[in-house]
Amino acid sequence: MIRFEDLLRPTPAGLYCPPGDFYVDPVAPVDRAVITHGHADHARSGHGAVLATRQTLAIMAERYGEDFTKARQGVAYGETATINGVEISLAPAGHVLGSAQAVVRWKGLTMVVSGDYKRRRDPTCAPFEPVPCDVFISEATFGLPVFVHPSDGDEIARLLRSLRQFPERAHLVGAYALGKAQRVIRLLREGGWDRTIYVHGALERLNRLYEREGIDLGPLAPATGLKAGALGGEVVIAPPSATRDRWARRFADPVVAFASGWMGVRARARQRGCELPLVLSDHADWPELIATFTELKPQEVWITHGREEGLLRWCELNDQPARALRLVGYDEDDDEVVAEDAA
Repeated sequence: MIRFEDLLRPTPAGLYCPPGDFYVDPVAPVDRAVITHGHADHARSGHGAVLATRQTLAIMAERYGEDFTKARQGVAYGETATINGVEISLAPAGHVLGSAQAVVRWKGLTMVVSGDYKRRRDPTCAPFEPVPCDVFISEATFGLPVFVHPSDGDEIARLLRSLRQFPERAHLVGAYALGKAQRVIRLLREGGWDRTIYVHGALERLNRLYEREGIDLGPLAPATGLKAGALGGEVVIAPPSATRDRWARRFADPVVAFASGWMGVRARARQRGCELPLVLSDHADWPELIATFTELKPQEVWITHGREEGLLRWCELNDQPARALRLVGYDEDDDEVVAEDAA
C-alpha cells in the first residue's frame, strides 16, 4: 500500500519527491526543483533544473539573471509534465503573477502543494483554482481566527480618501517589489486614480515585466531627481524599507502607508511608523483557509510555514485529518528580504 510519504516528504531542503527525485520550493540548491512562484523564499537560484510557469521563470531570470539555473522548463496552467514517471501539473494559486499550486500525481495518488495562495480576486494574476486531491499541503501565514482581511476596495478607498483630505502631502506607500506593488497600482486604477504614480527605482524592472505580461499599470514615473517637498498630493510606491530611508525625506510631509496583511496588527503598524496601514494581503486569511479545506475535503491536510496550531485545532474539531510539517526557510513577509536588498 502506497503511503503519502512515499510521494512527498519533508526534508531539511524542503518537500522532496523520492520517485520523481525532485523538490518543491527547496530552500537550498538542488538538482531538480519545481517552483510555485517567484518570491525569494520559494524561488532560489542555483538549481540544476527548474520547472515552473513561464511567468515565474521570467521573474527568476529578471531577479537572478538568465543563468539562475542550468535548465528550465515552462509549464502552462493545466499542462502536464512527467519527471521519472511522476506527473506534475500547475494550477493557479492567486498569489502573484505566475504563481501556481504544484499538483503531483503518481500511482493513483494526488498531492497538491499550495505554495502561497489567496482566494479573493486580484487584477494582476490568475485566480486560485481548487484541485481535488488526496493530500492538500497548505500554507498557514494567517492561520488564526483573528485574521479576517477587509475588502481590497475598502482599503484602497481609505487611501483615496486620505489623498483628498491631505492634498498638500505626498502619500508614500510601502509595498513589496513583486506582486504587492503592482496590485496596489492596479487597485488604485480601478478606484479611479488615473494620474501618474511615482515609483522607486527598485520596482521599475518588475513593473515592466508585468506590463509585458499584459497588466496595464497606467502612467508611471520614477521618483528620482526631485526637489525637497516634492509630489504633494501624489502617490509614491516604494519597497517597505525605503519608506524609512533618507530617500523618503524629499517628499512633501509624506503620509507613510504600508500595504500588508500584517497591518491588521496594530503593534506591527506602530513598529513600521505607519500613519496609514493598508490591510492588503497576498495570502489567504482564516475564512479563506477554512473554506479551502472544506471545499476540497482531502484525506489529509498538511500545514506548513505559518500559524499551524490554530488550523490543526480547527481540523481536529471538524474531523479533518491533519498534520504540521514545520518546514523552515520560508518568510512570513514573502518578499521583504529582496525588497530590503533592492532598496
